[in-house]
Amino acid sequence: MSKSDNIYIYGRNPVIEALVNRPDEVEKVFLKSSLQPNSIENLSSLLSHNSVPISKVPQEKITRLVGNVNDQGIVALLSQVRYTDFFDWVSELDVSSNPAIILLDGIEDPHNFGAILRSAAASGISAVMVPTQKQSPVNATVFKTSSGTAGRIPIIRVHDVNQGIKDLKLAGFDIIALDGKATDSFWDATFDSPVAFFIGNEGEGLTKKSLEKCTKTLHIPMQNEVESLNASVSAAVICYEWARKKI
Repeated sequence: MSKSDNIYIYGRNPVIEALVNRPDEVEKVFLKSSLQPNSIENLSSLLSHNSVPISKVPQEKITRLVGNVNDQGIVALLSQVRYTDFFDWVSELDVSSNPAIILLDGIEDPHNFGAILRSAAASGISAVMVPTQKQSPVNATVFKTSSGTAGRIPIIRVHDVNQGIKDLKLAGFDIIALDGKATDSFWDATFDSPVAFFIGNEGEGLTKKSLEKCTKTLHIPMQNEVESLNASVSAAVICYEWARKKI
């Protein structure tokens, strides 16, 4: 495996989440040598239980690994990012429960991506689907921003969003896009079928061609002449409005 396949995550909670949800991918954990044992008891127990190698190093070494960030003296080396296969995922899905998935058209900011994963996991969204192009990898910033939830919700990767839309439609999902010019309001929508919420790239949004492939388009009502919301904020609004109506 090449070095480029490796990924470092940092901070107490993201590392613990990785050890709980995907311990087989944690190759090694680096701990700042000055950390007191009683401050990392839960972490130490997980490391021992999963037989994960530990290296106690000076802060300078940790900084070299992840840069000048709030690492809390804890860094984990993951072997690789494992994405979920769409067909494996959908074969185990209870489609009759009208699940929801978030389809991203290339979210390039890792902070946005992490925040979207966090909202999706917290609200009961079944998975997040991403394309291979113009998409932030699941890196340390994504793990940190998601508070470790990147390891809790399936992330499905497809070649491009057109393929994703095709696969989702064949599986019985309606594709609903956010479009500020749409006539119908998100507040008035009902979700009585499996649904994929389509969110565009931060800079380009959704193209006309992509919008034409959707089942319907909806807008989030805005006041005070605000034109749009940040992608991760829009995702949070969508996730919780869907969850509220589902309940």
